[in-house]
Amino acid sequence: MGLAFCCVLAAGADQLPALPPGPLLPADLIVTYYGNPLSKNMGILGELAPPAMLDRLAREAALWQKSDPRVKVRPGLELVADVASNHPQEDGRYRQRMPKPVIEKVIGWARFRGWIVVLDVQVGRSTVRQELDWLRPYLEQPDVHLAIDPEFQMTRGLRPGERIGSADAEDVNIAVEELASIVADRSLPPKILIVHRFTDAMLRRYRRVRLDPRVQIVVVMDGYGSPAAKKKIYEREIAREPVQFAGLKLFYKNDKPLLSRQEILRLDPKPCVVIYQ
Repeated sequence: MGLAFCCVLAAGADQLPALPPGPLLPADLIVTYYGNPLSKNMGILGELAPPAMLDRLAREAALWQKSDPRVKVRPGLELVADVASNHPQEDGRYRQRMPKPVIEKVIGWARFRGWIVVLDVQVGRSTVRQELDWLRPYLEQPDVHLAIDPEFQMTRGLRPGERIGSADAEDVNIAVEELASIVADRSLPPKILIVHRFTDAMLRRYRRVRLDPRVQIVVVMDGYGSPAAKKKIYEREIAREPVQFAGLKLFYKNDKPLLSRQEILRLDPKPCVVIYQ
């Protein structure tokens, strides 16, 4: 995928939001917009230009707060910081790392509103460890968290998009270890680690995922379709194979219709993260 850079002012990049000293979950409900500002096809984050996109997320979060006043709704932006590509880069890894100005711009948008950021990695033929190394300066910031998307994690000989990729529990454990190290080194509150999933193979050997109090793992059901189909996949991939916390992604264009907030709040386990794409 070729992405053309566009320049948008990032206000508030130096203003850290007020975050609690302890973990965000389960007291908070995280509601995020997903995508990349350089693409209108990857999600709502890039489909609408700010401030319209940010204002829409604020309204969405307010509706969630009204639907579930028992939790604190915390909005956020999930930026695809590593974009899987079906063409090899110079290092042969089949992923594009976003330029520093793009990442800082999205962090600035969120920080200006007092929101969090989630950096999403589609590793292609790279590895989770290699991609976390270059993202570490951002992850060392208290309001920046991580997501890994096994759909685009490919074995040798395959290109992203040729088939659905997969990750092993050890890939998740590597991310947990790296985030836990950052939390310890920087004296930060626990980090959130999102793992996207909609097939069994996208997270192999889930029972071997190692929990750490410095990292909160959220497995997010990432499939789209009718409400009945989404509930079925949620039951199979999230309820049947729990890791720690649960989440759900909603697709403005592909879910027909969107699950209602009340339907989502009745899911078991109840999602702690809701992502809109």
